Amino acid sequence: MLNSVRSPSRVRMSPQERRRQLVGIGLRKFVERPVQDLSLDEVAAEAGVSRGLLFHYFPSKTEYHRAVVEAAWRRVGRNVAPDPDAVGSAAVRQVVERFLSQVERRRDTYVALVLGQAPIAPGLAVGGLREQLAALVLGAADLPAAAMPAAHGWVAYLEDRALQWSALPEGARQAEREALAEHCTRALTLLTDPAPAA
Repeated sequence: MLNSVRSPSRVRMSPQERRRQLVGIGLRKFVERPVQDLSLDEVAAEAGVSRGLLFHYFPSKTEYHRAVVEAAWRRVGRNVAPDPDAVGSAAVRQVVERFLSQVERRRDTYVALVLGQAPIAPGLAVGGLREQLAALVLGAADLPAAAMPAAHGWVAYLEDRALQWSALPEGARQAEREALAEHCTRALTLLTDPAPAA
């Protein structure tokens, strides 16, 4: 029959492609609600698979949530990483500028990631993202491992300043961007320089 309606067929994907698809749906949805409130039924329906198939890829709801949050962390890390040949304060400045751009471009996603998320499994809290970013900065600035607590605190400071700045009207953001980037870059140096001997 020419007028018959055919139901859409399920798209076959490799296991890696299906996992990426399911995590991608979760990334989009958790901007709207805390990650622990993601409905697996909604995710499965949007992917065109059964809830049971979703559990084939993620053994529990917690494991699915963990995969979504960790994917969001990786995305932030990739987006703010400095160029491979950048070193020292130039690398830190690139991280700061890229972090400001990340928060400005995807403020709601970032707020959902760090403020709207309750810990849902051991080690799965905002501290994990800050540790990842602090490690990235330590490597980029060629700082010793002993500077990790200072770098971790600096990331929290940068995050707070970026969120305040990104809430400003566009004109005010642009007027303050350069000074904010310079200030945050210098702040890491001040935090990680050893105190002069008395």
